[in-house]
Amino acid sequence: MPNKVNFAIVGCGNMGGAHLDNIMSGKISNAHVTAVCDVDENALARVQSKYADIKCCRDYTDLAAYDGIDAVIVATPHYIHPEIASYFLQCGKHVLTEKPIGIMQSEIERLVRIAEKSDRKFAIMFNQRTNPLFMRAREIMQSGEIGELKRVQWTVTNWYRTQSYYDSGGWRGTFRLEGGGVLTNQAPHQLDLLQWICGMPKAVTAFCTAGKYHNVTVEDDATLYFEYDNSAVGLFVTTTGDACGTNRLEISCDKGKMVLEDGVLKLYKHKVSEREFCFTEKNGFYQPPIDYSEYTAKESVEGHVAVLRNFCNAILCDEPLIANGTEGANQASITAAAYLSWFTGKRQTVPVDAQLYETELIKRYEDDDYIENRLKNAAEKPKGENHSDRWQVRW
Repeated sequence: MPNKVNFAIVGCGNMGGAHLDNIMSGKISNAHVTAVCDVDENALARVQSKYADIKCCRDYTDLAAYDGIDAVIVATPHYIHPEIASYFLQCGKHVLTEKPIGIMQSEIERLVRIAEKSDRKFAIMFNQRTNPLFMRAREIMQSGEIGELKRVQWTVTNWYRTQSYYDSGGWRGTFRLEGGGVLTNQAPHQLDLLQWICGMPKAVTAFCTAGKYHNVTVEDDATLYFEYDNSAVGLFVTTTGDACGTNRLEISCDKGKMVLEDGVLKLYKHKVSEREFCFTEKNGFYQPPIDYSEYTAKESVEGHVAVLRNFCNAILCDEPLIANGTEGANQASITAAAYLSWFTGKRQTVPVDAQLYETELIKRYEDDDYIENRLKNAAEKPKGENHSDRWQVRW
């Protein structure tokens, strides 16, 4: 049995380069990078100057001919994720793709069908699932410890980005190449966590604004209203325009609630069900007794490294995946419903009609001159934090 996974990485920019460095620095002991691919010759030159033994190419289909590649990491612009992931799964390679799984629902559905028929591992980089607070929240909900969901509210407005961030990549901040704004790039982590912890909503109504705080054509401010099968409701608020942002998740259930804020999970448990108490208590102003406790994670969060390590272990010894790639379709389905609601001004059920969604999305594609100008004038990379700081959960 092999004891190491040999990777190829498609896309050597910000995240692809970070995955390359994480692996080659030995943070994932059972992984090695054999080859990389990027359409940008400068990106390939940077790789070769740092790792001379790694093979480089500009066409991802050329990687299929290289010997010794077990798995592929897809870290390209969003719109091409399904195409590349599908290609390598059909070539018999294990695939780990960056989020989101894709833009077009028809392409995502095709990718899911291919993955389900394949005997290869397929994972998605939902690194925030490795955070112990979110893991504990999921355990509490799945166990029924605080009963059935009544309401969930998540305000995550600390995804602040300056204009230079959007200018750092020509594909950023465009419907045509990125597929959307804050809901597509930053918030997929939280939308995935919401469905992972609380389950999928049955309908979404969205209120979004394009270019409210930045010179972009996509939404940088969004408020979503969720409806669930059991009549529970949800509110999700996010933006890249608040310099003093908030990250607060509150989940209310019939036997208590959880509040995740400032790196602490606060748990409030009723002695009895609120529904039972409501109709049996004779005093109109009493509330059910509450047990209160707090949970704070002691261990550090490894994020991307933890997902990479888990992916290798899944390949080598069948360890369960932290985030099976097909689960990325759930987050994408919520995002599609939100966009279609915004585009049409109407409540949308989940999942949406793929053809209708894609027709409406394409109407918002930027013209060739706009895209060409952005690609031409894009800076190499945003200055500031490295990826590990930027993608940590911030409270």
